[in-house]
Amino acid sequence: MAVREVLRYPHPALKASARELEAGEGERATRVAADLVETMRSFPRCVGIAAPQIEEPVRMVVVDVSEHPKGEGGSGLLVLVNPRIVASSGAEVAREGCLSIPELTANVRRALAVTIEAVSAGGEPLVVESGGFEARCLQHELDHLDGILFLDRVDSIDHDVFRRKRQA
Repeated sequence: MAVREVLRYPHPALKASARELEAGEGERATRVAADLVETMRSFPRCVGIAAPQIEEPVRMVVVDVSEHPKGEGGSGLLVLVNPRIVASSGAEVAREGCLSIPELTANVRRALAVTIEAVSAGGEPLVVESGGFEARCLQHELDHLDGILFLDRVDSIDHDVFRRKRQA
């Protein structure tokens, strides 16, 4: 396990599509999952990270909203390999940020609830049904797997993107 460097925009790897992990890559999946969890937890208030953000071009994300004030009702630590959204419902606009674009936040429209099919780092099939803040975080991280950043989803760069306030 290691805390890995998080790529910053405009690094080209952030705009590339990630490849699926194959069944025979269990050792790599375990290593990348551990690095993702450790890297996520090294940033206060971070609730998710995707493998491409640590320059691993594979379809894996980790999300854990349990320590966040908006994370009530979350699933705890989720480690998802080859995840895909199979159902979604509702929509809302809310503010998002990203480790790869730390100086900005933006208003982004996302589904209120999602169902995701994936496998665990150990290869077990998973179905995750999520709503609210956790669903938003999952959608944000899954976007990274297709080279989509949250700024790509804003309606208006002029009205929906904000410079993050500096912490004292």
